[in-house]
Amino acid sequence: MRRILLLAALLAGTAQAAQPLTIDVHRDANCGCCKDWIKHLQANGFTVNDHVEADMSAVKTRLGVPYAMGSCHTGVIDGKFVEGHVPARDVLALRERADLVGAAVPGMPMGSPGMEMGGRYDAYQVLGLGKDGKAVVLADYPRR
Repeated sequence: MRRILLLAALLAGTAQAAQPLTIDVHRDANCGCCKDWIKHLQANGFTVNDHVEADMSAVKTRLGVPYAMGSCHTGVIDGKFVEGHVPARDVLALRERADLVGAAVPGMPMGSPGMEMGGRYDAYQVLGLGKDGKAVVLADYPRR
C-alpha cells in the first residue's frame, strides 16, 4: 500500500510539473515589442493570457509597479508583477523568491527579449522588488 501511495504521489508531481505556467500580460494594443515578449514567453513554455488595456498607468499602479521600474507591458504570475522585458528564466527565478513582490527590466534595452534589433545588445539588469520596498539585482546582462 505504501508503494502505491508513493507511486501516486510521484505521478501527481510529474503531471503537475508538465502543466505549462500561466502568466497574465497587460499591454497597449499598439505595442509591437509587447507582442514579441509574449512570443518569447510562449517559446519558453508559458501560457499567456493577453490583456489589451486602455490605461497601462492605472494597471501598473494597481499592481504596485514603482515608476522607476517602469517599462511598456506588465505581467502577473503567482500574484507578482513582471515589468518589461524580463527574460523567461528570470520570471521562473522570481517564482522561487518569497521575499519579492515583483521583477522588472526598466526601460526598453535593446537585445532584451522582445527588443531584439539585429546584433545590438545593451547592458541591462533584472531588478527584484522586495516586500520591504527595496530593489535588488536578480540578473546582469552585459552589452555584447
